[in-house]
Amino acid sequence: MRMSDLKERRQRAMADLIRADMLASQEELGERLSALGFAVTQATISRDLEQIGAVKVRRGGQLSYALPDQVQSAPGPRLAAVLRDFVRSVDTAGNLVVIKTPPGSAHLIGVALDQSSYAEIVGTICGDDTIFVACRSASGAETLVEEMRAAAPGVQ
Repeated sequence: MRMSDLKERRQRAMADLIRADMLASQEELGERLSALGFAVTQATISRDLEQIGAVKVRRGGQLSYALPDQVQSAPGPRLAAVLRDFVRSVDTAGNLVVIKTPPGSAHLIGVALDQSSYAEIVGTICGDDTIFVACRSASGAETLVEEMRAAAPGVQ
């Protein structure tokens, strides 16, 4: 079996596990994958989570992994909810909007923004706790910041 086949099978199994259960940690995911016969390291799990687009979301008051297709519900209210729950600050730098989040939460916001209907957004780049949102113009970035702050009162 080729390595790419094994990786594909492992990532498919990981996605199935995430869809089937609320898994809160990489350790828990690693245990489930091991039970299925996959030998994995923390680095492999982390890389695979990134590649399949998994993000942590709050469901039923608990943080757990979710796949992009699981967080596509109504972008307006969904985006407002994640902004309220996870955004610490938003600011502009030219045509970029810089968003700060708690560690590990940036991808959740990035996915929500990518799925939103904001015409100003060209694309997003997410780190661990920072997101850069490229807007079509500096005025578009200012408008986006104002809209984000209006949707999530209390965000600086």
